[in-house]
Amino acid sequence: MASKSVVEKLWEVNPEAEIWWDSSPLIYDNWRTKMLEEASDKEEMLAWLDRLYNRDNKPEGNIFRGVTTNPPLSYKAIKDNPDYWSKWVDDLIEKDRCTDAEVVFWETYKEIVKRGAEEYMPTFEASNYKYGFISGQVDPRIRHDVDRMVAQGVELHALSPNVMIKVPGTAEGYQVIRQLTAKAIPTNNTLSFMISQFVTCMNAVVDGMKEATDNGVDLSKWRSVITAMSSRFGTLGDLQKDAQDRDIELIEAEERWAEIAVFKKACRLVDENSEYPGKMLLCSMRMSPIVDGEIRSWHIEKVAGANIVYTCPPPYLEGLFFKGPHLAFHDQIRDPAPEKVMD
Repeated sequence: MASKSVVEKLWEVNPEAEIWWDSSPLIYDNWRTKMLEEASDKEEMLAWLDRLYNRDNKPEGNIFRGVTTNPPLSYKAIKDNPDYWSKWVDDLIEKDRCTDAEVVFWETYKEIVKRGAEEYMPTFEASNYKYGFISGQVDPRIRHDVDRMVAQGVELHALSPNVMIKVPGTAEGYQVIRQLTAKAIPTNNTLSFMISQFVTCMNAVVDGMKEATDNGVDLSKWRSVITAMSSRFGTLGDLQKDAQDRDIELIEAEERWAEIAVFKKACRLVDENSEYPGKMLLCSMRMSPIVDGEIRSWHIEKVAGANIVYTCPPPYLEGLFFKGPHLAFHDQIRDPAPEKVMD
C-alpha cells in the first residue's frame, strides 16, 4: 500500500479543512500525466494523484473539494489544448459574427469556467452544496466599477450554481460582495492581503446575509471564503521597504513568519466572529524556507489544524510531491509567532 501524500497528511490534521485545485480543472488530466512521467515511483505517485482527484472515485473519496481560477489560470487551459480552443474561438466568431476581442475573451473565459463547474458538480451535489465550488473572477480591470462587477458576477454565476465569484479587495469590491451575497451568489474575496481587508469582507458578507434573510432569499447553495495571498504579502507589499527604512534586515524565515502571523490573526478573527459563517482561504504558498539544509513549507506547516481552505496550484503541488514528502504536520494554528520575530 502506498504511503500517504504530503497533502493528505496535511488534510488529516483537520478533516474539516479543504484542499482545492488552483487552476482550471480542464488541465488536470495532462498535469496528472506529466506528474506520472516524472515520478521515480510511478505506483506511489498514481496512488497519490488518485486520492487527490479521480472521476471514478465517489465525490467524497477525492481530497480536492473545490477549485480557484482566474483569467490567467484559465488561459492555461487554452495553452493546454490549443488546437481545440483555436477552433472553438473561430466557430464562436463565425457563429456570432463577433469582431470585438473583449467579447471573444469574455465568452471564452465563461466557457472554460462553465466546463470546470460541470467537472465539480458531482461534488457539489453529493455534499449537499457544501463543497464543489469553482471560483470565476470578475475582470480585474473593472475593480473600481461596482455596477459592472455585479453584472459580471451575476453573469458568471448563471453558468452554474457552483460558480463562486472572485471579487477584488477594493472598496468597491466589498460593495459588490455585499450585493452578491444578498442575491445568494457565493463569493471569494481575492487580491486581499491585510487584516483590514479581511474584516471589511466579513462585515460586507454579514450585511449581505441579513439583506438576503430579510428578503426571503435562499442561502442554502451559498458560501463565502476570504483569500489571504500569503507570500505576496512579503513580495508585493511594503514589508521589505519598511524594514529597510528602519535599518532592519529581514531574512527569508522572518518574512515567512510575518506572512504567517497575519494569517493566524485572520483565522482567529474568523473564529471569533459568530455572524460570519465562511472560511479563510490560503493561496500563494511557497516551498520555503530552508531549515538546517532541508526545504520546508512553513505557510502550511505553521497553520496546520486550521479549519481553512488551502488552494494549491500545480507548481506548488509539484514542489510538495517531489521535494516535500518528508514534511510532517501537527496542529500549530494556535501557536504564536516567535516573540523576537514579532518585536
